Amino acid sequence: MEQTNPVIDQVEAAAYTVPTDFPEADGTLSWSSTTIVVVHLSGGGVRGLGYSYNHAAGAALVRDTLAEVVKGRAAMDVAGIARALRGAVRNIGYPGVAAAAVSALDIAAWDLKARLLGVPLALLLGRVRERVPAYGSGGFTSYPPDRLAAQLGGWADAGLNMVKMKVGSEPERDPERVRLARDVIGPRPALFVDANGAYDRKQALAMGETFAEAGVSWFEEPVTSEDLAGLRLLRDRLPARVEVSAGEYGHDDVYFRRMLETGAVDVLQADATRCGGISGFLAAGALCAAFKVPLSSHTAPALHTPLGCAVPAVRHAEYFHDHVRIEAMLFDTPPALDAGALVPHPDRPGLGLELRQADAAKFAA
Repeated sequence: MEQTNPVIDQVEAAAYTVPTDFPEADGTLSWSSTTIVVVHLSGGGVRGLGYSYNHAAGAALVRDTLAEVVKGRAAMDVAGIARALRGAVRNIGYPGVAAAAVSALDIAAWDLKARLLGVPLALLLGRVRERVPAYGSGGFTSYPPDRLAAQLGGWADAGLNMVKMKVGSEPERDPERVRLARDVIGPRPALFVDANGAYDRKQALAMGETFAEAGVSWFEEPVTSEDLAGLRLLRDRLPARVEVSAGEYGHDDVYFRRMLETGAVDVLQADATRCGGISGFLAAGALCAAFKVPLSSHTAPALHTPLGCAVPAVRHAEYFHDHVRIEAMLFDTPPALDAGALVPHPDRPGLGLELRQADAAKFAA
């Protein structure tokens, strides 16, 4: 039995902090680096990889607490592993660092299972599409106009049919920045904005009406995601062509169910590096199918490419500037863009990613 369902015999975790290529900010936060926690699970002579964008404490949590939960478990029993991990962090609190650590381990467990079976993850999950449409995401509020124009215009020139920019740091400048973005990308690509919860309800309503004049069709977190009634209000009051989206901070299916039950969003977002890994993302997809609401993956494009191909409710994946850089710098070789879509590797088992240890070591946290 061990040959067909080997046990996990080794757990490794490390954190890497990568500086940004320019100071970055959104409506509620600014930063100059991003930390990625990379986890490996080994069993049957095969090594699976998972990761999450998290605090470096997430790696310590894996090494000091969660490794012993996973060791000795059958590698094929991913559902059992996910359940055990969730239970192990009950007393320290699940949302936040712990959820991201659990997510990285769940992703590594799925990757290990697919590698043991010798199939790409998208095929293990079952494809409903061969590629997932992507939207370019960045346009940080810290960018001067020339950098903003170059980034968004570059994505449009590269064939991306959707681009997203940040708003909210200086609301008085946002209409002008959005008009610049529309002028640069031209009339065809869809233009999205993300306020990261920076506005209050009335401010978001006024901004949304102004943004609609520039052809904005997606308004992400116009108010904080904690204000489900406010999201629902804006969804009902904004111009019909403007969709309200939120959900990127969701950590479990209860979070997503509440958002969907209140009718807070036109499109739900979920991030497998935060919501319980691949297992959590599949649960979010099932909820979206039940509520007839589209799903969009948040950041981590290399991870979400096979998930976007396998989950029917997925509309598109976020091609986030920071994570595109990091995944290209540390992994061999992330999925590439092709005609505005991300395509998983057809012949690499699992996620198809390998950590370049020498390159990663330079950023060890």
